[in-house]
This record gives sequence, structure tokens and C-alpha cells, in this order.
Amino acid sequence: MNLGKPLIAAGLLLVLLGCLFLAADKLPLRPGHLPGDITIRGRHGTFYFPLATCVVLSVLLSFLMWLFGRR
Repeated sequence: MNLGKPLIAAGLLLVLLGCLFLAADKLPLRPGHLPGDITIRGRHGTFYFPLATCVVLSVLLSFLMWLFGRR
């Protein structure tokens, strides 16, 4: 079984994600704080649901699965 290529791809993906999180403060639309994310602040707590972020991640992951799933 050849696991070298998938491990290298996963490592590169983790490096890219790490760079994205390091540069997230400088981006105009930060991941997790997109327009469409729901935040409800009350007296005793805060409810946060990243709806737009979930949709963007779902579309991105669906595209990647479609792209790498073709044979």
C-alpha cells in the first residue's frame, strides 16, 4: 500500500491551513467571522453559530472531494 503521496498532500494542506490562520488577522474576511455568521449576545452569555463559514467550507470540501474523487 502506497501511503506516501496522501501523507505528503495532507501535510501540505496542513501547512497551508496554518499559514492561513497566521495571516487571518490581516485578511479582509476572516474565517469564522464572515457576514452571515450568527451571533446572539445576551446578558448571561453569547451564542455563536458560523453559518456562512460552514457553507463556504462545505462548498470547498465538496469541490475538493469531486476533484480528487474523479478517476
